[in-house]
Amino acid sequence: MAFKLRPYQEDAADFLFERDRAMVLAPMGAGKTAITLTAMEDMLADGAVKRWLVLAPKRVAQHVWVQEAAKWAPSLKVSVAVGTYAQRLAAFNQDANVVVTNYDSVGTLTVHEVGQFDGIVFDELTRLKNTSGIRFKALDRLTAHIGVRWGLTGSFTSNGLEDVFGQCKIIDQKLLGKSKTKFLNEYFYCIDRDTSQWEPATGSLDKVMARVRPATYVLEPGEYADKLPPLNTVEMPCDLHQRGPYEELKATMTTLYETHEIVATNAAALTSKLQQSACGFAYSDTGTAVFSHHKINLLSAILEGNQRAPTIVVYNFKAELELLLTSLPKAETLDAPDAIERWNKGEIEVLLIHPQSAGHGLNLQAGGHHIVWMSLPWSLELYEQTVGRLHRGGQTQPVWNYVLLTNGTIEARMWAALRDKRTISDLAIEELKTCRLEA
Repeated sequence: MAFKLRPYQEDAADFLFERDRAMVLAPMGAGKTAITLTAMEDMLADGAVKRWLVLAPKRVAQHVWVQEAAKWAPSLKVSVAVGTYAQRLAAFNQDANVVVTNYDSVGTLTVHEVGQFDGIVFDELTRLKNTSGIRFKALDRLTAHIGVRWGLTGSFTSNGLEDVFGQCKIIDQKLLGKSKTKFLNEYFYCIDRDTSQWEPATGSLDKVMARVRPATYVLEPGEYADKLPPLNTVEMPCDLHQRGPYEELKATMTTLYETHEIVATNAAALTSKLQQSACGFAYSDTGTAVFSHHKINLLSAILEGNQRAPTIVVYNFKAELELLLTSLPKAETLDAPDAIERWNKGEIEVLLIHPQSAGHGLNLQAGGHHIVWMSLPWSLELYEQTVGRLHRGGQTQPVWNYVLLTNGTIEARMWAALRDKRTISDLAIEELKTCRLEA
């Protein structure tokens, strides 16, 4: 027996069913997959679509769509095309009315394979914000014949208004046009042509959102927020045990620690080296220089203070992962056997995740309600999606989100940048809501 959608989810499913080209903008855990599966099932029953192709991040393709289909649309036959070329080809050739594959396999897809589909769903639509990328160009060509096109996202403007163009183009070129250059010239002004940096012109947010609104279902926060327990974000300040390497690197773009010479060759490299140094280590040509365990110590205190409750720990660098595995004997990664299933059963004390591998779609809310950031990503989308692995539908406990910030370092700027991008995203959602209410 299929699970029953909530009223707001039924509204969203109806919105999709009534449109060949549409997007759903909803918070993490609001049930975008359940909404879409319901609408897909209805489209198949109605004869409007004969076969669906779903593109999703790899872990989402592997662990989410089949399981969710069994709950919400049991009549669907779902095949997962992930793995070797032979495995993917076999999945495409199965008698399934839904085939789910990952974005990374796009380069291996052929016109013959994609030609079997007349409906497509782009899960985590922001993966297609870069219209100049190989992935986007390949998909644009391969899917040109598909008439029914839906996109799902929780962060439409995660890194700014410019992100909207690519997402709209792959769904419906009538929304914002075909040319990125024309879009930029119409709604932005250029602040640096050498680096192609653009800023939105006054009033452009309102205009862009007004054009996007007819094809976008925006889940009202009031309909959803009260369905979740509180999210408590706690800033955890800490100090480097040795500030010398950080300050010297910042001042001269180079520093020597023990036998390691750490050199930043340009501004981008310096930013990365400073971020590493704020965590207490830095990469050199001869290995990794570790000069402070301040964050490991603070993490241990947090774990002890929470009585070793199951906790997700987020890292961004390989050196962090190595330090965590050395310091926490019971810690495991998503690559461990049946990690997701065992985490959700409460069998893993510390689960180490990287935002790029676990930032989308995974249901981890059953295993715990604590998350610790050892370091931050620059991407608001990755930050929000990672927090959303715990703070989503089905979570029964208040979620505690600890952000470890080293005093007097680049991390304060990173944290501020994430908040600023959050403001842009909030404004975009408000504009879409306003347009929807006025329609």
